[in-house]
Amino acid sequence: MGHLLPVLLLVKMQNVLVLHQILRFMLFVFLLTHSLLQVSYTSWFLDAFNYAIATNMDVLNLSIGGPDYLDLPFVEKVWEITANNIIMVSAIGNDGPLYGTLNNPADQSDVIGVGGIDYSDHIASFSSRGMSTWEIPHGYGRVKPDVVAYGREIMGSKISTGCKSLSGTSVASPVVAGVVCLLVSIFPENKRKEILNPASMKQALVEGAAKLAGPNMYEQGAGRVDLLQSYEILKSYQPRASIFPSVLDYTDCPYSWPFCRQPLYAGAMPVIFNATVLNGMGVIGYVQSPPSWHPSDEEGNLLSIHFTYSEVIWPWTGYLALHMQIKEEGVHFSGVIEGNVTVTLYSPPAQGERAARSSTCILQLKLNVVPTPPRSKRVLWDQFHSIKYPPGYIPRDSLDVRNDILDWHGDHLHTNFHIMFNMLRDAGYYVETLGSPLTCFDASQYGTLLLVDLEDEYFQEEIEKLRDDVINTGLGLAVFAEWYNVDTMVKMRFFDDNTRSWWTPVTGGANIPALNDLLAPFGIAFGDKILNGDFSIDGEQSRYASGTDIVRFPRGGYVHSFPFLDSSESGATQNVLLNSGMNKADSPILGLLEVGEGRIAVYGDSNCLDSSHMVTNCYGLLRKILDFTGSNIKDSVLFSESVKQDTPLYEDDNHLSSRRTDVNFSVYSAVIGKDLICRSDSRFEVWGTKGYNLHVRGRNRRLPGYLVIDLGRGLNSTVGSTKSRRPKFTEKNKGDSAGNRYLGLLYRDELDVPELVASQWLVPAIVAVTGILLFLSIWQIRQKRRRRKRSGSGRLANL
Repeated sequence: MGHLLPVLLLVKMQNVLVLHQILRFMLFVFLLTHSLLQVSYTSWFLDAFNYAIATNMDVLNLSIGGPDYLDLPFVEKVWEITANNIIMVSAIGNDGPLYGTLNNPADQSDVIGVGGIDYSDHIASFSSRGMSTWEIPHGYGRVKPDVVAYGREIMGSKISTGCKSLSGTSVASPVVAGVVCLLVSIFPENKRKEILNPASMKQALVEGAAKLAGPNMYEQGAGRVDLLQSYEILKSYQPRASIFPSVLDYTDCPYSWPFCRQPLYAGAMPVIFNATVLNGMGVIGYVQSPPSWHPSDEEGNLLSIHFTYSEVIWPWTGYLALHMQIKEEGVHFSGVIEGNVTVTLYSPPAQGERAARSSTCILQLKLNVVPTPPRSKRVLWDQFHSIKYPPGYIPRDSLDVRNDILDWHGDHLHTNFHIMFNMLRDAGYYVETLGSPLTCFDASQYGTLLLVDLEDEYFQEEIEKLRDDVINTGLGLAVFAEWYNVDTMVKMRFFDDNTRSWWTPVTGGANIPALNDLLAPFGIAFGDKILNGDFSIDGEQSRYASGTDIVRFPRGGYVHSFPFLDSSESGATQNVLLNSGMNKADSPILGLLEVGEGRIAVYGDSNCLDSSHMVTNCYGLLRKILDFTGSNIKDSVLFSESVKQDTPLYEDDNHLSSRRTDVNFSVYSAVIGKDLICRSDSRFEVWGTKGYNLHVRGRNRRLPGYLVIDLGRGLNSTVGSTKSRRPKFTEKNKGDSAGNRYLGLLYRDELDVPELVASQWLVPAIVAVTGILLFLSIWQIRQKRRRRKRSGSGRLANL
């Protein structure tokens, strides 16, 4: 087991240690990890975790991570680790300042996830941001990281002699592990397991943390870890349950971003807030009675809250998701609503106790409410048709990005589109999120339906309803597409040594064949070109980065074309094409159309809205598009007579993009082979859809907004599919394709460890063999002890 020690910091506290001695040891282990390991396998971690359990460790630090929270052997073993009362601390990741980049296992609720700050108490630029993306699209992510600690330019020992400056959340994480070790050491060894557990330790850390001024909750969690405050909490700690965060205050900006940026109002989609339940009373707990809302005054009755929650809390943690709406009678109300949500939990009696343990958790709410805004200012964001990694190999949107080939940041308003969200709010728009099919909203309430970078298919009912919504109800439609080219996707495949299988993109940057089906009733279609280049509209410079072209558009519409380089045939990217001397050709990329009572705008690239890999933004263009689709305000440049189509654009069906036949897309789709269901994030049951059971029962691994999470098949499946594993790149297959770059080295800070946790098909066998060998070893030790006792008893009898 010696080769595992550099991977894990396994601390079994025997005496009170000086903090700097602990940290020096941790940083030494961290440096040793740097020098010995570059890629790690899931099976190695399973062996190490079993060793930690067998030796009854107290604290375990992981300065590693990856994006695959569906790597079930790894994730479930982490649950087993914490269920055995081992406190796990883990680095949140070094993909900052990008949002939606939390690493696993730090993003798990039973693990203490640690972000990094500098000595000025500013969030380190490299520190990954939340929210967690386990629950997207049907629910809402949790607050992570849990706490932050110093992680920039930390001095530590070199492996040889002297000191070295280190940066990264891989450094911040062992700092917190050292704090945890000191807190563990204040209890006598025979009392530790009675009071300390992953939940009680997290309660002490988040409740004792110092909230920083400036960063929001998805950047700092509870704030900077504070050893002394956490010590005061633990010194008199009694086992209890609590909610993290314990307060949602719409007036507390920017900490409560994004909730503080947009008030509630009647008629809106439910605003979902997903809190974590921490149960310090026991490894398993139960909800004794459903959560309830207690307003502080009569006006609080205007707020309606539905709850989804885990009735079984295991291990140590669960979730409580609030689906908040203002009732119709509050359509003209303006003011603040205050109150609290309570939920009572109980756990089985501890050893030596007869009565069950019980505790009531409180979540305080302070919400801003405004009168319902006009239809033209209400924008509905389609989250339902977004697919990301995991479970499938969804490629990046800009092919110029070489160091991050996966589209894994959530594609959500509050992750990689968070800057766009802030811009829309500043412009006076109210943006709501739909995590259900397009049949689940009332189009008469919204000015624009915004479809950006979508990868899933569409139900036929959605296509029919959208046509009716636009033509007859006056709904505006704004579509931002992405590249889709089958030949390019084939070139991006690579062989993964871990799963012994070929990985191939399940779609392009967007699912153009599906979008073309959706837009077919309006005579609009996108092509399969991959266009790159700079252009200008009304003096606003922009970059078209791996976008597609428009190949169908009706007569009478307005179409803007610009000269671009086409990389779809050569497979080259913008950087290569610029130096190749290839000729540019005019390609249509922006179309605007009035149809019936509604208005449509289509654009072939979403990179200018996505803050992850943005070159230039097109927020000005987006505002002009929304002015048109929502209010029929026409910009003089966009609607110049020079770009009006006297004849339609038309490409034959056999020249349109086609779906891949070599990929089983139903494994990743929430549409193909699935029921048409309006879930708890929608307001109405329309077009004959099935209703939603608001009380989600079972293990807390069922996430808010889901009826069922079937880990054996369907959208969140990894069983039977090898495409959701973390791959490993080798020199052997490095040249197979342009996509054969590192598929998720999430720690890209140059001073941090590039770690990749990867599953393989041998994992079940390795786990089984390891367990058997461990069992046999323990059995042999016990047999020897029994023989010695019998032998000793015999000698005493003879005497």
